[in-house]
Amino acid sequence: MVDVHLDPDVLSGLQEVMEGEYPKLLETFLDDSQKRIEALRTARDDAKALGKIAHSFKGSSGNLGAVRLAQLCERLELESGEPTANLEALVDQIDHEFAVVKPLYESERQRFQV
Repeated sequence: MVDVHLDPDVLSGLQEVMEGEYPKLLETFLDDSQKRIEALRTARDDAKALGKIAHSFKGSSGNLGAVRLAQLCERLELESGEPTANLEALVDQIDHEFAVVKPLYESERQRFQV
């Protein structure tokens, strides 16, 4: 697993495409991600629900360049179908990784607010 938290090329590309809406995109991602983290915590004992949440979280994380977060979500999605998987540990890792990238996105958003 890579130790890259954010892919600057993805952020740069998004900034170029989104222009003035870029800070709003980051804000939306942060709000949505916080809700997904809470949903993962709530669904800890429901492997099927964890898999679904992880699938959508993987997509949004990948689209916004949160490389490691997307990888962890992909692992959770895949392992949610395995009866012996330690899903709780993966949820904890996802929670921790979001705690790492959240201030990075907040800082990025601050740079572009008018």
